[in-house]
Amino acid sequence: MKTRSIRGHVIGIIAILVSAVIFLVPFAFLVVTSFKNVQEASFLDFTWPREQFAFWENVVAVFQTNDFQLITAFINSGILTVSSVATMVVLSAMIGWVVSRRASRWNGLINMLVLAGLIVPPAVVPTIWVLQGLGLFKTMPGLILIEVAFGMSFCILLFRAFVGTIPKELDEAAILDGAGPLRLFFQVGFPLLRSVIVTVIVVQAVTVFNDFANPLYFLPGAENATVQLTLYNFQSQYQTSWNLLFTDILLITVPPLIMYIFFNRQIVSGLTAGAVKG
Repeated sequence: MKTRSIRGHVIGIIAILVSAVIFLVPFAFLVVTSFKNVQEASFLDFTWPREQFAFWENVVAVFQTNDFQLITAFINSGILTVSSVATMVVLSAMIGWVVSRRASRWNGLINMLVLAGLIVPPAVVPTIWVLQGLGLFKTMPGLILIEVAFGMSFCILLFRAFVGTIPKELDEAAILDGAGPLRLFFQVGFPLLRSVIVTVIVVQAVTVFNDFANPLYFLPGAENATVQLTLYNFQSQYQTSWNLLFTDILLITVPPLIMYIFFNRQIVSGLTAGAVKG
């Protein structure tokens, strides 16, 4: 028994070290390259700058590219992320609450559709056709709806599992006090979902903020660029400014990294909620 315990600890330590190497080494290379000038960065070697640190010059150059497009991109990504995540949280929480609390013959179909949203890959051309028919193609509201549609399945599964851990006696007590369906959900149920709400906000905010494909397909145009699309500013067919490219990547990586550092415990608790019961 003791041998198995020691073996488990050793395997765990090895797994942590391997994970650290896989994730930290590329990030370290990203940081080191962002401190170099264009000549040194072109070698793509893992060394400190030999001449001088050019980080602040790189940051200024990145922000000034294409008439300060990065600032516009941060604004666009902020609007997209906040609107999409807020909509996902409210709608997914309501659906998860109803599916978990009210058993009906439609639950099987709803569960199948939710799982299909996780399994079936999105079709770009038909989606563009639908958006054009609705007059939402190349618009921010259209892209917000796309992000909500693609992210809701995962959110519904989390909320449904967590709602199953909340005693139904709370519902009965609220109903006896005269609470209707909306009041029951928003005043009784929604506040109890705090931990999973934080998890959904952080996970989906990082997903939407880092999304590259959807803004590229459904919101084209330089004025609509999100932070991920600014990477094209430093790449061309014949030349790539590696120092500016890696500086840009570092700048757009900071917000999701800060969110993860501050909310990592809430993410774990929200993802494991309902794992036993639900």
